[in-house]
Amino acid sequence: MGVQESYPIDVEGIRADFPILDRNVGGNVETPGEGPEDDTPLYYLDNAATSHTPNQVVDTITDYYRNYNANVHRGIHQLSQEASVAYEEAHDTVADFIGADGREEIVFTKNTTEAENLIAYAWGLAELGPGDAVVLTEMEHHASLVTWQQIAKRTGAEVRFIRVDEEGYLDMDHAADLIDDDVEMVSVVHVSNTLGTVNPVSELADMAHDHDSLIFVDGAQSAPTRPVDVAAMDTDFFAFSAHKMCGPTGIGALYGKEEILESMQPYLYGGDMIRRVTFDDSTWEDLPWKFEAGTPSISEGIAFAAAVDYMEDIGMEAVQAHEELLAEYAYDRLTEFDDVTVYGPPGDDRGGLVAFNVEGVHAHDLSSIVNDYGVAIRAGDHCTQPLHDKLGAAASARGSFYIYNTREEIDALVDAVNEARELFG
Repeated sequence: MGVQESYPIDVEGIRADFPILDRNVGGNVETPGEGPEDDTPLYYLDNAATSHTPNQVVDTITDYYRNYNANVHRGIHQLSQEASVAYEEAHDTVADFIGADGREEIVFTKNTTEAENLIAYAWGLAELGPGDAVVLTEMEHHASLVTWQQIAKRTGAEVRFIRVDEEGYLDMDHAADLIDDDVEMVSVVHVSNTLGTVNPVSELADMAHDHDSLIFVDGAQSAPTRPVDVAAMDTDFFAFSAHKMCGPTGIGALYGKEEILESMQPYLYGGDMIRRVTFDDSTWEDLPWKFEAGTPSISEGIAFAAAVDYMEDIGMEAVQAHEELLAEYAYDRLTEFDDVTVYGPPGDDRGGLVAFNVEGVHAHDLSSIVNDYGVAIRAGDHCTQPLHDKLGAAASARGSFYIYNTREEIDALVDAVNEARELFG
């Protein structure tokens, strides 16, 4: 596939690092490459669900298992020492990536969802009670919404939701009304995985802190696509996942201000998170290890750092510029059709995704049809069911873009959407 010029990054060079992008799709699913119709180029536009993994990160995982596979923090022998150093330094790399003060503020989790649960259970159950409130937004991912909803039921706390206006932005006047002295936690998505809205998290952090509240920022869609500085943001917690930014699945990071993490009790108990154990009591390891019980995801953590290095070599400012270019292009192309509704802010003011519907075509049918043309998108509620209820849509189709995507691939999406429009009349 030819790659067009005039991009903020070297798309052609980047694509060379991702062999999966060269495969064809269609035909024989059980044995890819052997079906007679297995000759359609892959246009992968489902990056908000998970991105692909470059050779450099895959090689890091292979190197670990081939050369120094061992458990960490458990052995005196050389392999354990090498694995421990690499795993610990991975925390340093991730800390630097988001502007944290050091590894003490970075807890490795399975993903953003687990990070949200860690804070909800380790902090929320201890701190919330009747009369307290948690403020979310109407565009929250289920990882935030469901988690705090359940914690509120256990503690008697109230959950409040900042309204989303007709253009897909947060109603900040409503936010100012909701965030009062009863609020103990504000949990907000940085970039909406459905609307593409980039929320003013620093302004929300100021509101929260003015009322002695904490703020948790879900960075699952922001850390992979734009520069993040948690200190400048002044967030108390920030979470993101490796698999959305060229890293492996099963690993993510929770940032927390050191003094807050120090004050919290662990979420999970067992090996590696303890300092001293007797039959009567136990004491905990230093940060961040007191929140990483048991054998951690060692190779994944090391590969997470490799993914960070890969992204920083490209440059996060350039990544953001590329995302915004593709998002605006996709928005403009899709809104050429009168019967296509694109949700969220205008194309020049959104993250790198577009959720949309074609009148008279269910999103699942649309996704199936465009798949026949090699275009991989997502269809469903994108873990934002209440937001879809507000939008009056049972589901939506979503194309999401990353560093290896091109305008040509968006054209392929639009052509396939047009075929669906004609098929359904």
